[in-house]
Amino acid sequence: MKKLNGLRLHHRKNTENSQTEEFPLPVKVKIPMSMTMGTPCQPLVKAGDIVKVGQKIGDSDAAFSVPVHSSVSGTVTAVSDYRTVSGAVCKAVEIETDGQQTISEDVKPPVVTDKESFIKAVRESGACGLGGAGFPTHIKLNPKTPVDTLVVNAAECEPYITADYREMIENADDVIGGIRLVQSQLGIKSVKLAIEANKPEAIKNFTKMAEADDSIDIVTLPSKYPQGAEKVIIYNSTGRIVREGQLPSDTGVIVMNVSTIAFVYRYMQDGMPLITRRLTIDGNAVGNPKNIRAVIGTSFREILEYCETELSSVRKIIAGGPMMGMSVPDVEMPVVKTSNALLAFDHYDQRNTSACIRCGRCVRVCPLGLMPADIDRAYKIKNIEELKELKVMLCMNCGSCTYICPANRKLAETNQLAKTLIPRK
Repeated sequence: MKKLNGLRLHHRKNTENSQTEEFPLPVKVKIPMSMTMGTPCQPLVKAGDIVKVGQKIGDSDAAFSVPVHSSVSGTVTAVSDYRTVSGAVCKAVEIETDGQQTISEDVKPPVVTDKESFIKAVRESGACGLGGAGFPTHIKLNPKTPVDTLVVNAAECEPYITADYREMIENADDVIGGIRLVQSQLGIKSVKLAIEANKPEAIKNFTKMAEADDSIDIVTLPSKYPQGAEKVIIYNSTGRIVREGQLPSDTGVIVMNVSTIAFVYRYMQDGMPLITRRLTIDGNAVGNPKNIRAVIGTSFREILEYCETELSSVRKIIAGGPMMGMSVPDVEMPVVKTSNALLAFDHYDQRNTSACIRCGRCVRVCPLGLMPADIDRAYKIKNIEELKELKVMLCMNCGSCTYICPANRKLAETNQLAKTLIPRK
């Protein structure tokens, strides 16, 4: 089967052999009430309250939402306004830690007797997509259409990031346990554990672990960006096409990030909600690149300094990977549920943009076969009908077109702006 188009990038997996280090408990944390694609939570605590590890401190009645839990024990010092990296404003709970890490009495393994109680338990865990998108996991695991295939996204195709790889190496049993748990609860017959070819040790280990289970297929994917994008990994591992306006479940598929599925398994064993994150810390301004596990709410400043980063020399900080990550405007911003990497660089190339030379490179690398240069032209004249015909809503903002453009045109950015012109149903 022919694979979709994409880019051959320098992967720079400098920390792939770096065992995860436990980051020291910070003196204080700031925990935002919005860390997923879902509705922001409302704080359940106020200044002066004593909280414990795993205690629920934020929730919402909205279905498309997941609760927020305290990552530390200590005293709430403030409930303040917080601006996320995307620019949205929500509340944040600030906690001064007591150093004891006293676990809440509410932390206990959930009682799961059927699919309904399983979905409820997943929501209570605070789980969301840990690959960066932050889609609420309990929504994904409760599709409205029949599903027969689970695709476990273990591609990790962005340069630098090795957080998911370390999950596969350090917690392989949890990954397999999570797969079998989801299989049994949702009645899924087939599993595709999709891993890029640049992770041979993980491929070898999982192939051996699954050799007696015909329902789990270890799929080796080419090391090509954006292999981990949802539509791309579905097609490249199953041959199924998710068309415009469809969800993966409409094609009988659920996609779960490998770290998410391992977390869900652990939660069912011990009841500890999502309160920590493994992050890859790298970039040429980082003196000691490594993988660390930090409690949610830890400031980026503390983490970068821990990895011997001279902040005065830093010119660019990215949360996530260099292709789809977000620029960090403030080093005091905290680790959130979707944090998987923090990259710091001592230079930033501001390239000059020139006119399109009609070379077609953006078309050749687009995994979904879009025509970014034509979308760019249609956006400038605000031709909504042409934008619809050009299928701009299919763009997943992987950034391949911008990366390859010899004229340095910001095509991916234009695609996102063009989407705002099309009325939503």
